[in-house]
Amino acid sequence: MATTELYTKGACVWVPDPEAVWVSAQLLQDYRSGDQHVLIRLTDGREMEYPVLPPAGLPPLGNPDILEGENDLTALTFLHEPAVLHNLRVRFLDYSSIYTYCGIVLVALNPYEQLPIYGEEVIDAYSGQDMADMEPHIFSVAEEAYRTMIREEKNQSIIISGESGSGKTVSAKFTMRYFAVVGGAAQQTSVEEKVLASNPIMEAIGNAKTTRNDNSSRFGKYIEIGFGHKGDIIGANMRTYLLEKSRVVFQAAQERNYHIFYQLCASRDLPELRTLKLDIAENFHYTNQGQDVHISDTDDVVELERTRNAFTILGVHPDQQMEIFRILAAILHLGNVNIQASGRGGDRSYIDAKDRSLDIFAKLLGVEGTQMAQWLCHRRLAVGGEMLVKPMTGQQANEARDALAKHVYEQLFTWTVQSLNSSLRAHREQPKSFIGVLDIYGFETFDRNSFEQFCINYANEKLQQQFNRHVFQLEQEEYLREELPWNRIEFSDNQPCIALIEGQLGLLDLLDEECRMPKGSDENWARKLYDHHLKHSPHFRKPRMSNSAFIIVHFADMVQYECDGFLDKNRDTVFEEPINILRASQSELVAELFQKDSGGGSLPNSSLANGSIRSGKRAHREHKLTVGFQFRQSLQLLMDTLNSTTPHYVRCIKSNDLKQPFLFDPKRAVQQLRACGVLETIRISAAGYPSRWTYEEFYARYRVLLPSSDSKDDVRRSCQSALPDLIPDPEQYCFGKTKVFFRAGQVAVMEKLRGDRLHAAGVLIQSRVRGWLQRRHYQRLRWATFILQRYIRGTLARRLAWSLRYTRAALIIQKTYRMLAVRQLYLAIRKAAVKIQAFIRGTQARRIYRQMLTERAVVFLQARVRGWLARCSFRRIRAAVVLMQCCVRRRAARKELLHLRAEARSVEKYRELNKGMEVKLMQLQLRADQQARESASLRETLQAEREAHSCELEQLRSSLLKLQIQLQENANSAPLLTDKQEEDRRRAEEKAAQEILQLTQEIQALRVERDSLEKERDDLAIRLQDQEKALEESRQQTVVQADASARAELDEERRRYQSLLREFTRLEQRYDNLRDMSLFTTNERSRGHRRTDSSVSLEPPSPVSSSFSSSPVFPSPEEVRRISVTSPTDRRPWRDEQPLNILMEDMSIAKGTAESMKGEDLRYAYDAVRVANKFLERQLLSQRAQWEQEISDLRRKLQQAQDRNTPGDPEINDLTEQVVVREQECVRLRRELKELKHTVSLRGILSYAGVAIAASQDATSPAPQKSQMLTGLLECRKKDESKLIKQLITDVRAESLLSLPPGLAARVLFLCIRQADCSSDQTRVKGLCSAAVSGIKIALKKHGNDLDVTAVWLKNAYLLKDLLNQHSSRQDMRGSEELVPLVTDVQESVRALSDLCIQAYQQLLSISESRLQPIIVPAMLESETIPGLAGSSVKLTSGRKRAGSDARPPVPEGATMSAVLRELSALHTALSRQDLPSALQEQAFHQLMYLLAATTLNSLLLRKDMCCWNRGLQIRYNVSLLEEWLRSRSLQTGGAVTTLEPLIQAAQLLQMSKKTEADGQAMVQACNALTSQQVVKILSLYTPQSDLEERVTLNFIRIVQGLLKGCSEGQPPQLLMDVRRVFPVTFPYQPPPQVSAAQLEIPESLKISFLRRV
Repeated sequence: MATTELYTKGACVWVPDPEAVWVSAQLLQDYRSGDQHVLIRLTDGREMEYPVLPPAGLPPLGNPDILEGENDLTALTFLHEPAVLHNLRVRFLDYSSIYTYCGIVLVALNPYEQLPIYGEEVIDAYSGQDMADMEPHIFSVAEEAYRTMIREEKNQSIIISGESGSGKTVSAKFTMRYFAVVGGAAQQTSVEEKVLASNPIMEAIGNAKTTRNDNSSRFGKYIEIGFGHKGDIIGANMRTYLLEKSRVVFQAAQERNYHIFYQLCASRDLPELRTLKLDIAENFHYTNQGQDVHISDTDDVVELERTRNAFTILGVHPDQQMEIFRILAAILHLGNVNIQASGRGGDRSYIDAKDRSLDIFAKLLGVEGTQMAQWLCHRRLAVGGEMLVKPMTGQQANEARDALAKHVYEQLFTWTVQSLNSSLRAHREQPKSFIGVLDIYGFETFDRNSFEQFCINYANEKLQQQFNRHVFQLEQEEYLREELPWNRIEFSDNQPCIALIEGQLGLLDLLDEECRMPKGSDENWARKLYDHHLKHSPHFRKPRMSNSAFIIVHFADMVQYECDGFLDKNRDTVFEEPINILRASQSELVAELFQKDSGGGSLPNSSLANGSIRSGKRAHREHKLTVGFQFRQSLQLLMDTLNSTTPHYVRCIKSNDLKQPFLFDPKRAVQQLRACGVLETIRISAAGYPSRWTYEEFYARYRVLLPSSDSKDDVRRSCQSALPDLIPDPEQYCFGKTKVFFRAGQVAVMEKLRGDRLHAAGVLIQSRVRGWLQRRHYQRLRWATFILQRYIRGTLARRLAWSLRYTRAALIIQKTYRMLAVRQLYLAIRKAAVKIQAFIRGTQARRIYRQMLTERAVVFLQARVRGWLARCSFRRIRAAVVLMQCCVRRRAARKELLHLRAEARSVEKYRELNKGMEVKLMQLQLRADQQARESASLRETLQAEREAHSCELEQLRSSLLKLQIQLQENANSAPLLTDKQEEDRRRAEEKAAQEILQLTQEIQALRVERDSLEKERDDLAIRLQDQEKALEESRQQTVVQADASARAELDEERRRYQSLLREFTRLEQRYDNLRDMSLFTTNERSRGHRRTDSSVSLEPPSPVSSSFSSSPVFPSPEEVRRISVTSPTDRRPWRDEQPLNILMEDMSIAKGTAESMKGEDLRYAYDAVRVANKFLERQLLSQRAQWEQEISDLRRKLQQAQDRNTPGDPEINDLTEQVVVREQECVRLRRELKELKHTVSLRGILSYAGVAIAASQDATSPAPQKSQMLTGLLECRKKDESKLIKQLITDVRAESLLSLPPGLAARVLFLCIRQADCSSDQTRVKGLCSAAVSGIKIALKKHGNDLDVTAVWLKNAYLLKDLLNQHSSRQDMRGSEELVPLVTDVQESVRALSDLCIQAYQQLLSISESRLQPIIVPAMLESETIPGLAGSSVKLTSGRKRAGSDARPPVPEGATMSAVLRELSALHTALSRQDLPSALQEQAFHQLMYLLAATTLNSLLLRKDMCCWNRGLQIRYNVSLLEEWLRSRSLQTGGAVTTLEPLIQAAQLLQMSKKTEADGQAMVQACNALTSQQVVKILSLYTPQSDLEERVTLNFIRIVQGLLKGCSEGQPPQLLMDVRRVFPVTFPYQPPPQVSAAQLEIPESLKISFLRRV
């Protein structure tokens, strides 16, 4: 109970509301003891007085804002109904989190929307993690159950309950899928796939559409998944409960029958289903009563295909499937049988002999239609020892028909469950332990409740009792562990209600007794209930207005049951005569369903038969079992099973009845919370001490209220001594051994005391600080006054000095201005005269220059014409010579054309690139011509202006010259001038000066106009150049994009091929296992227990046995748990092999090769690989022909474009050069693609006729030319080849191997291969290569966990591949004359070595990943690299660990960043020691850095305790250590740092400010490598770790979501990163140096002295 001290002004409380159930309010005044009302303000602003007298009492208090959205309800300070409802609403609507813990219960709200939280990456993130550390999820409960089963070796149960439409079936499916993934065995048969395949079948025959759910389970089921000693699934068993048979014959409005009927009707046009004579579902009486035969977004045809595939996976033969479908179709036709009334008053009934539905029903079940028509309308009675046949009325006949249909469906349902159990049963070993998944109906209450609801609520009473006792037991264990008295907890047991139902003379006993009475009725049973229980049991009541109903007070609610129909449903009888007809059916399955022993009893391994056969013979009555009795037995068996296991609870809640996504109905939620026991868990927790703190955590939080202490004992003593002063009532707290326990609400009291103490300290600090600030403010004002006075006085003095300077400056300016005006006039006249002289002299010089140009041009033309005549003569001679050369080179060109046939896919991009090149060039040329014409017109205009100006200037000069001549003549003739003449002369000079000035101005205007025209011309030229440059850049960008696209496609093809190689390696491993098993079985049969000599091999004498004997390393247990259930390598169609045979016949593949193989599995695997090989070969050949056609078309178009272009055009020449460069790049890509295509071929590895084919090829091929004699080789005799492989590869010890020089084995093998090639022994060459590949594979398998040894064999395989490729006859050796090519074609060996390199590389990464995987999360997230950072603050929580969850296992010793860097350094050392190229090292660490980032980010996104500021700082520091490590080893350029970017941005997101919209914009810009879902998830999980931080508000999260909408368009809805992503690896070709035997230093420890140097 909350204390009254907390009801102060401003406190948050909850008050009841008729619509929202509970609404938040705020106290407007303090509560005092004795007050009858409190004044509150609601959220809508209304004020009201709330009564506090009983029974209402004080309103419940609200929790602190910091606990809003808590993922565990038991962590709330106040545990009550409104707090639970509000927390679920906040998590569901605001955080989109559908899962919430409530102690040991997982509450799951149905979102009615597909969420991306169930992928394999989510399974990987939860696998192996502690339940308390991760966000609530159904996978977390499944992982907890799996870990507990493995650790404690005890059976587990997961109880999933809830009402219809709450998501129970989906939760059970995801739970089973999780077990199938973590418990799957990749190297064995896929039992987990069969377990998952049972879901579509059970949904088809047991689920139906209701008004509340489109896929409602109409039965309860308990699936036991058995696990072996290694934790893998080895079998399963299913038990079902209380199938709703009445749905077969009746459906309410807007509901459907079982899905399987509609699936068959929708697929009626299939050829194999036409014999069923089905029609649309609207035409069948058993499927059209609900008036809604369709489900939105559901295709019944597709669903039937899924059901049939599931039957096939579970081993049900197609013929048997058709038998099932015939029975189901017969039920539909039985419902359409028309029974007509006859006789007086309708006391008789009959069926028309021509009734089509009855005929089809009889044919489908193989029975006589006339007999069935007879006994559907009559029944047999035993009277006085005689058998009488009594006709039935029309209503009775229809009821008998419906009873028969229900019984047939029930028997078929039971048989199907038995068949599934037999298929899922463990065969190879008995399960060591199991995990049971119970998917059962929840508490139900409707307007009219009948026998079905009674049984369902009875089952929920039993489950609630088991749940309450388990919760109470956990609380008791906690108190005993802490040595606390536990008798203070009140435990409400519902045993009286259960005794009322199942006890002696209880409801079920009285019901069975009334069913045994000859004339028993529902009214008599009701009277017996009233007589026995109305006054004796408080849980039994009688309605006021009814005498045929009763009320039971269940734990969840009071339910009124109508007695009408209870006896008939409990008897569930069907007449024996129709059953006897069905027993005599021609169909084996129908006869099997109705054997003598199926009339009653229980089925131990599956469901319980809920019906009995009513016969006219009295002798069979004692064998009848009522439905209630059978259900009570099965329920007791279920409870015994659950009590023997460790239970885990999942409570599914239906969020609304409208099936709208993310719509929360508080009324329905509260109703279901009360019914499913969640509030009972809260009540039990609140009844004791729900808030629990360790002494250290309590002291760290409330140390301001406690005396200081140093040691751990002092902390406990301080808490025990200070708490009595803080909480006077000793009943409100209790001290344990390691924890202090509080009653509900006491943590809020402590928080109030802590807040008051901090408030008082804050007020004192504020007073001191404010006084200091005021004193400092006064001192600053005083000092500022002195400074202002000083500055004002200085300003006045400066103003006086400025006025004096201004007066003096004005005089100087006037004098200077007048001087400048006169001087400017003089300079202008002088400048005009000088320019006129310059123009005249320039004109004369240009005239002379033009004459010289004309003479030079004439000479140039003469030289060009003479040269052209000479070149024409030369061309004619050269054309003849070229024609002869073309004829000679044509033959050589045809041969060369064969080498250009292989074309890469990127050629298509270049074709598209060059497709519109001509049009672009023509447009560019037209634009250039247009601009040239405009420029020419401007030049002509400018030239005309210049000529006009020159003419006018000449006229002016001539007139000026005439005037000067006249003046000189006048001066000579009249030396003495008068004053008047002097005046005239002066006026003439002024007039001439004015004219000269006017002309000068005109010249300047013309010059300005010329400059503008020149500028415009330059601008046009610049624009033209810019356009040409932009066009060139766009063309180059297009070429670059096409090149990048081609490289991306090539990388994707390489990745797909490497994935194919990985799958082939697994298939090869499975082949070896099967072969060894078959050989071992054969040896055991033939020789008994004889021992096998170690020197004798178990391999069959096969030409390629060495290829099969070597296989990759078995995956680690962690990888085994990570195998996806959708992996195609684990699905093997064992039954039907006809499609494979058809494929082999279509592809002309011989079958005789595989007949010698022992065992069906081995032969099938071999044939499947051969078919895949043939298919790949055909596909590559078709692609090759298509690429050759595209190459020829592209070359023809390019040649036509080159012929049309002029040879003198520089743009075309540049374009042609670019095309040539791209063609060279294309040739290189084509060569790589050709190597990749040849690598895909697996025929040389898998064909058992490889040696014969090689021999035939050697016989038909021409004899190779004798190679020149070489020296410096090693000769190995044929008999010593196996010894060489053994001494050099397979039997070398790891210590000796690591001491050898890098690549020594590859060089020795190459020299031996080279010597065999010089001897023209091609068989030995290929044999040595194959033996080397096989030996390295064996060595890799032998040292599967040794990093250094794997790196050694990666180096040797890599070097041997490069050596063979360097000396291959197909290699271009024109630049290296010292290299002599091999005569033998070793391309097959090169491809095998390339595959081996990939295998060794993958094994190398697998070793590193297996070592890194357990320490990534502890090192990157949990380790304290920065000491004291995480422990600087304590979050306000209750300190209560989840009940039922074991403590987190200790972090592996040394799981720190030092350990991560040590593992990375070990890999780098191993690679560097073998001198592997840096490009390969960069690719390896690129993959490992991606694994580190993806695993860390995924764990961060699922752990609320890690989303805080200090943890973000810790993550960023750890990432910086990785970056520094990469930089120190020069590995940062290979993309390794880029893969860390999402983790870096996530760490920055945790440290950024999260308040304003500007913060949100900065966050969106900074976190571009994270998806919108990841950003919102981190913000939702952000949890403050101290009072200095603030929780992220919902408003800010919505702002960020709005900003992310525009940025996230087109992105997939991805929350977690795919940790299984594998980047393709490429091995760069590096020509190795020449190898000679004299250069090798072979140690004696290898013992290969039998090699002879030649």
